Amino acid sequence: GDGKAIKGSMEAVSRLRAAGFPLLFCTNETQITRGALVQRLQRLGLELREEEVHSPVLACRQFLQENGLRPYLIVHPSALSDYDGIATSDPNAVVLGDAASAFTYDTLNRAFRILIEQPGSTLISLGQGRYYREGDALAMDVGPFMKALEYATNMEAKVIGKPSQEFFLSAVKQLGVPPENAMMVGDDVVNDVGGAQSCGLFGVLVKTGKYRLGDENHPTVKPNRIVANLSEAVELLLQQR
Repeated sequence: GDGKAIKGSMEAVSRLRAAGFPLLFCTNETQITRGALVQRLQRLGLELREEEVHSPVLACRQFLQENGLRPYLIVHPSALSDYDGIATSDPNAVVLGDAASAFTYDTLNRAFRILIEQPGSTLISLGQGRYYREGDALAMDVGPFMKALEYATNMEAKVIGKPSQEFFLSAVKQLGVPPENAMMVGDDVVNDVGGAQSCGLFGVLVKTGKYRLGDENHPTVKPNRIVANLSEAVELLLQQR
């Protein structure tokens, strides 16, 4: 199903729009296409346009094309159409997305062989999260599989998506504001808050979604603010205006 909206979140977004704040929805969601994600959010009652969703897939396509890379794709079957038109024969790169059950020994071992045997090959990961929330349970994200291939090949992955600085800097560029005038609100203390802070954004940790008790005590990432939900984050922003 589509899940359910967190109480008050739709009204919070509406308050931001009414106050004239530009906003983007930054996501590492790569199990479905950006268009399908927008439709899912719209069914939940959120008003947004596709261009307001900032995801790593467009940047990945551009990186592949600019560097002449032919990827072996370990991505979710529902997201394969995002790569239509990209040459994939005789791969010289591996792209990892939120592949879920497509992460198998066979797919990872094939990726390993491509990276080991193809000189100059590139490992690309659409994010490096450890886990995400799926319904009422947590599920392994792309990060652990990326780390396994890094270890096996002695390579460093090119991360496209949160928490990379490129991802957040391209987001604020799209918003048309300098990083110090932007706020990132997220439930992942490392990939949302830490990634945004590394670029100069104001990082707010929200205690919903994948947040777990103790995240606010992370040894290296110190959120600028910790709030109960998106409504509280919006109130904070409006007060600072």
